[in-house]
Amino acid sequence: QVQFAESGGAMVHPGGSLNLSCLCNEDISSHLIGWYRQRPGESREEIARVGGRAFTWYEDSVKGRFVISRDFGKRTVYLQMTHLNAEDTGVYYCRRPGFPDWGQGTQVTVSS
Repeated sequence: QVQFAESGGAMVHPGGSLNLSCLCNEDISSHLIGWYRQRPGESREEIARVGGRAFTWYEDSVKGRFVISRDFGKRTVYLQMTHLNAEDTGVYYCRRPGFPDWGQGTQVTVSS
């Protein structure tokens, strides 16, 4: 069973940066993996995806501010977040799109 463990969430001021990590319990080189955000009171939404040789996709609200990357040797997918604002507050998860392998998530709070 594929499992993910997210980490790196914290409280930051508007305009700040954070780097999130998503550790997988198996090889990620063949997997399409996405980062998801769940804002308070809302459903989870996919905000970035990585897969294949160098395929990446970003949701419009994070395009130009977030970067998704991966390290096959560490079985980890990263999300570098910059220029954070209050709308980025939420719990961040990673998973393979379409599969029920949600982790516990990591909390990101952007507040002054």
